[in-house]
Amino acid sequence: MRLVVARCSARYTGRLTAHLPLASRLLVVKADGSVLLHSDGGSYKPLNWMSPPCSTAVGEPDDEARGRGVTQVWTVQHQKSDDRLEIELHEVEHDSAHDLGVDPGLVKDGVEAHLQELLAAQIHLLGAGHSLVRREYMTAIGPVDILARDAAGATVAVELKRRGDIDGVEQLTRYLELLNRDPLLAPVRGVFAAQEIKPQARVLATDRGIECLVLDYDAMRGVDDVDSRLF
Repeated sequence: MRLVVARCSARYTGRLTAHLPLASRLLVVKADGSVLLHSDGGSYKPLNWMSPPCSTAVGEPDDEARGRGVTQVWTVQHQKSDDRLEIELHEVEHDSAHDLGVDPGLVKDGVEAHLQELLAAQIHLLGAGHSLVRREYMTAIGPVDILARDAAGATVAVELKRRGDIDGVEQLTRYLELLNRDPLLAPVRGVFAAQEIKPQARVLATDRGIECLVLDYDAMRGVDDVDSRLF
């Protein structure tokens, strides 16, 4: 990755035409060939950019551009279209290259698989006396996230989501209809568990006799010390 901080202007032509007047900006050239121009604001989104496949040619300015103070001209040409990004550099304040290596990608925290594992290990969060039957209990229409039994021995089916919406309630409803046909399991009670449950989903779940359980992911991981809270 190459990082350049410079006073520059830019013009984008092709499917649209856009112009960036002269100002200090960060230019990012990535290993995949993409070029991005950032200001010191506007959050993560670049002011302008060219996505790969593209190629960058660095050339000398003509006499007219040199008279305006231009020292370099970057021409970034897309290889599958007429889109072109032309950047005129005036003063370069920083220019460095860095080998970042292969990135492993984003690993999401708090995904449903993590919640399932944690709730299975802390099945008491469903209520005192609950016990785990198994995770990923397979049915003809897919696996139920957690199958458990309550203190009285009744079957409990749990559907887990990071953010619980109406679709999740509908999914659990279908599982319950199927599970309640099995005389070895019936009657089966449903629990819709999520880190956040939308109001519409809560209303639908309540109407169908399904219990809602909001999960505190940090507390389940032991990150949030509930004993140290003031309120």
